[in-house]
Amino acid sequence: MGPWYYEVVSFDGDYVNLRRTDIESDELNPVALALLPPEIEVGSKVRCEYFQYEVIG
Repeated sequence: MGPWYYEVVSFDGDYVNLRRTDIESDELNPVALALLPPEIEVGSKVRCEYFQYEVIG
């Protein structure tokens, strides 16, 4: 499944709001912070494949 590419837009408690960058979309996808790598920050580029997230930029 995937890969999908996202950009970190904001943090909201235990969730991170991600916006898809591989397609045109203004929709935000909330993802549990625990699923993301610890070095995540606003503006990070993230790749998701088989529900595993990795920072790519």
